[in-house]
Amino acid sequence: MAADPSDEAKHIEKLYEFGERLNESKDKSQNVEDYQGIISAAKTSMKAKQLAAHLIPRFFKFFPGLSSPAIDTHLDLIEEEELGVRVQAIRGLPLFCKDTPEHISKIVDILVQLLHADEFVERDAVHKALMALLRQDVKASLTALFKHIGSVDEPSQDDIIREKVLSFIRDKVFPIKAEVLKPREEMERHITDLIKKSLEDVTGAEFRMFMDFLKGLSIFGDKAPKELMVELIGIIEGQADLDAQFNCKMIGIQVSDADHIDRLISCLFMALPFIVRGASSSKFLNYLNKHILPVSDKLPDERRLDLLKALAEVAPFTTPQDSRQILPSVVQLLKKNMPRRKTGEEFNFTYVECLLYTFHHLAHKVPNATNSLCGYKIVTGQPSDRLGEDFTEQYKEFTERLSYVEELTRATMKKLTQGMAEKNKAMAAAKSDEAKDTIKTEKQNTTTGLRTCNNILAMTKALHLKAPSFIGDKSINLSWKEVPKPAVTSSTPATGGKRPGNAANGSGNPSKKGRGAGGIQHQLVNRAFEGLSHGGRSGGTRGRGRGWGGRGRGRGYNR
Repeated sequence: MAADPSDEAKHIEKLYEFGERLNESKDKSQNVEDYQGIISAAKTSMKAKQLAAHLIPRFFKFFPGLSSPAIDTHLDLIEEEELGVRVQAIRGLPLFCKDTPEHISKIVDILVQLLHADEFVERDAVHKALMALLRQDVKASLTALFKHIGSVDEPSQDDIIREKVLSFIRDKVFPIKAEVLKPREEMERHITDLIKKSLEDVTGAEFRMFMDFLKGLSIFGDKAPKELMVELIGIIEGQADLDAQFNCKMIGIQVSDADHIDRLISCLFMALPFIVRGASSSKFLNYLNKHILPVSDKLPDERRLDLLKALAEVAPFTTPQDSRQILPSVVQLLKKNMPRRKTGEEFNFTYVECLLYTFHHLAHKVPNATNSLCGYKIVTGQPSDRLGEDFTEQYKEFTERLSYVEELTRATMKKLTQGMAEKNKAMAAAKSDEAKDTIKTEKQNTTTGLRTCNNILAMTKALHLKAPSFIGDKSINLSWKEVPKPAVTSSTPATGGKRPGNAANGSGNPSKKGRGAGGIQHQLVNRAFEGLSHGGRSGGTRGRGRGWGGRGRGRGYNR
């Protein structure tokens, strides 16, 4: 039933009187009856409710004795059917905390419950109210927000609300971190601690989102001390569950712990930028060496490719101790992936590229470790040289495998080069843009295939010597990486180039591609190798990316 216009006018007039007297009063706390009148008027007509929603929070701080009825009445206005009343009531919520910060946590909780509002104007009011609270007291507001994301000890009670809060933090808070996180160092540390607690129970996508945010904080910037890199990689190691037992026996039958594998490889790629900046990769390498590398041939092709790429990118930054420990496993994998001449086995070019690159960088740090593994005779003067022992058979077998790989690689390069010439002719004859785009993609994939082959030949060349020099610098650029641009920029734009990758994909250089960027590329490069003689194969596909599904450690990281 509609309110009587005359009654509504009276209510509005009374509200204006209450408001004017409060405005004019020098000691507003004495105007208790006026504030009580505003609270009472909030239960009358629609327009009176809308005006009361403005006045109740405005004068709230002067009447602590009426705080409970004032807040309760205001919450009733938030639940009104009339959109205008609800929006006005939401807009007034931050005022309850302006001079009474003890209410921030409660007001944030109320606003969080309203994040799922259907009306855009209502959701917008909620977002703006939360941002106002963040600007009033960022520490208390962030603490209250993160409470709704939850942790293992205090899990979120409502997954829908949790998702809404995560979206709000991602879309509204993170983009303006420099504006709201003040004082900067103190608040960046505070939000880091809140995130670390929340990371105990997150999905893969949420973990990547939080790690991307943390990397962007100034305390973890380029000049951050090594201990902060150690802190970040420690967070990633915790997510990778490197203390968990891995079911090696079952993986021989089926990849029963595929979720753990996905999480482990994803975390290793996320750790790469910090390893490049000085954090240790020892814990990852020890786990890989003990649990994963011995059964890596049982992994799906795309997971195995991801694993070998990650290992190759970590290899330049390993310590001599870790290099000596993991090198036997790498040599064993090389032998498995480099067939002997008489077997007629096929091999995967990209696997071999990854493993040769890893082998060179590990062996460069502990060259005499290759004496017993590959039959080399490298003298360092240490007992580990083992020069008195005969490893002739190891040398013969290893170099025989290298020679056969070189033979197949050269034959493949010849066919790829011939194919490139045919594609150039096809490009000249192509009529439609679609046909030209298809041929352009094929040419790019052939170029990547040729880069893979060139890398293999460059890395095998030195390994035929009895005392080879191992590559330990940046002279080899992995085929899935962006080709380094020359120091002097040309006025002619490059064609057919790849988009720059993100450093989080596994490279300390943002202009280089990491694991994620190479997936589709290698799927297409596979076609460039198809049909070539001697059974050589390229590097397979990336599959469904780095993502893992359910929340929490051991919490269903299914794809």
